[in-house]
Amino acid sequence: MEGLTPVLAPDFWPTMGVNIGLIAVYAVIGAVLMYVGYFAIDLTTPGDLRGLVREGRPNAVVVSAAGMVSMAFIVVTAIYVSGGGFLAGILNTSIYGLVGIIAQVLAVRGLEAVARLDVDGCLHDDRFTADAGVIAAMHVALGLVVAVAII
Repeated sequence: MEGLTPVLAPDFWPTMGVNIGLIAVYAVIGAVLMYVGYFAIDLTTPGDLRGLVREGRPNAVVVSAAGMVSMAFIVVTAIYVSGGGFLAGILNTSIYGLVGIIAQVLAVRGLEAVARLDVDGCLHDDRFTADAGVIAAMHVALGLVVAVAII
């Protein structure tokens, strides 16, 4: 039986505890940033995006989901590059995350204007439209661009 007992490093459990704590802290920061990002998308999108999603409007759902995926790219990258100690990591993640969200929202709104898309009409439509696909692609593409810019 003695040979079956795994040998753990003396600091295994304390290190495990610290790492679990870090996961919890970054999960909370990530969730808050995602929440802020979602509301930034909602506030800058014509119409009541959340209401349209609740109504089940397919274009609003696709655009909203793409926005959340793009925000996740930004938040994950901000967490990934947040080197340093605990406080520095939290500050880096929060600052990079917020700046990335602002850049993402402004870039998407700018591209929608340049492409002359009827975002409001698209979001209210009962059927999936090509405009929704383009807007969703803009969200995801610019989310990736902003995420890489953070690196």
